[in-house]
Amino acid sequence: MRRFLKSSVYATVGLAALGLAGVSQAADSLTVVSWGGAYTNSQINAYHKPYEAKTGVKINSEDYNGGLAQIRAQVEANNVTWDLVDLELSDVIRGCDEGLLEPIDHGILPAGDDGTAATDDFLEGTLYECGIGQIIWSTVFAYDASKFTGDKPSAIGDLFDTAKFPGKRGLRKTPRVNIEWALMVDGVAGEDVYETLSSDEGVDRAFSVLDRIKDDVLWWEAGAQPPQMLADGEVSMTSAYNGRLFNAIFKEGKPFEIVWDGQVWDLDLWGIVKGTPNLEQALDFVKFSTDTQRLADQTKWISYGPVRQSSLPLVAEEMQPHMPNYPENFKTALQNDFEWWADHQDEMNERFAAWLAQ
Repeated sequence: MRRFLKSSVYATVGLAALGLAGVSQAADSLTVVSWGGAYTNSQINAYHKPYEAKTGVKINSEDYNGGLAQIRAQVEANNVTWDLVDLELSDVIRGCDEGLLEPIDHGILPAGDDGTAATDDFLEGTLYECGIGQIIWSTVFAYDASKFTGDKPSAIGDLFDTAKFPGKRGLRKTPRVNIEWALMVDGVAGEDVYETLSSDEGVDRAFSVLDRIKDDVLWWEAGAQPPQMLADGEVSMTSAYNGRLFNAIFKEGKPFEIVWDGQVWDLDLWGIVKGTPNLEQALDFVKFSTDTQRLADQTKWISYGPVRQSSLPLVAEEMQPHMPNYPENFKTALQNDFEWWADHQDEMNERFAAWLAQ
């Protein structure tokens, strides 16, 4: 089940590749944009604070809810105020194609602590022309164990079964993951999900499954919402990012249980906004934050898997079972097909918006 996309390694020419670091004045601050909450907290502790201590450069952290709209607006207005953005893979591909992101020469990345060249140390499918991978994460669903006295949810189909498990459901307000899950619940094998979605009939099938629970769904947009919805009893179960749930369970003591069946896993990558005046400093931060130690350090704060092979031995043993790519968790995992989403995101968003409005 575990597979990684073939890596796309590009040779790009930039300031760093030409050895021109230091020609222009170093930035005294960088604006780094991410998803907030426990995830950003892990980056602050593993990346930002050590980098500030090492370089004296101030890291200004901002939050967003994903997508390219704000990046596109800044680039088109020639008023770039974000330097680096934590992006999902399909947005890296689209942003690169649209000229919204700077190319990053993979040759600037440091070798692994064991001496392995970076391009061999990073897992396949985690280095792209305009994006450098950081973590493997997944969308799962969870329930409050204290609210279930009999049978408990154990499979992705239970999320859609409001007869067996009554109550509201929390789902992210986006077609992504929801339409994949809908087909899996309807009997489509994981390896056939995206082929099925490539036909009008397949998309119709997915939305017909979503119709079954539409009236019972509370939609969320920010990653902090689903654990709070679960804690407040607004929903009986909800989709969520696995790291957010880990934080709620182990840092806040919530009685939540994660169901790993059918998890949809993905990557987060650093992208540099095209036209940033702080390009050299941004490249330096990318190098620092994706070295062996920093990626391993992040797992002290959140249960997302590092993308460097040399980082894995440095992950604490007790953290391993909470990683998306832990073998027991990965049995029925589905990898997000970034190419499919890069090609179909706009039409799926339009279809989803129209469906919501019905």
